Amino acid sequence: MTVQKRFIAGAICPRCAEMDRIRSWEQNGIRYRDCVSCDFFEQLPIEDEALPELETRVNREREEQTRSDLQTVKILDPKGP
Repeated sequence: MTVQKRFIAGAICPRCAEMDRIRSWEQNGIRYRDCVSCDFFEQLPIEDEALPELETRVNREREEQTRSDLQTVKILDPKGP
């Protein structure tokens, strides 16, 4: 029986910081994750413990919402009014 490995959309590798390179699969009651760009490999128990959610572009906090130093820019016509 072949184990089907699936990519995790938006996941960022904790070692090389590449996005969309992490794949996940389960085998014999153990969850595995690895990166196809570097040598990152992780073995996790299946839902026995509360594991931190893997950061993705969907659940990552947006920089624009957290920065208080942003200002609106008004673009002027260089020819004048």
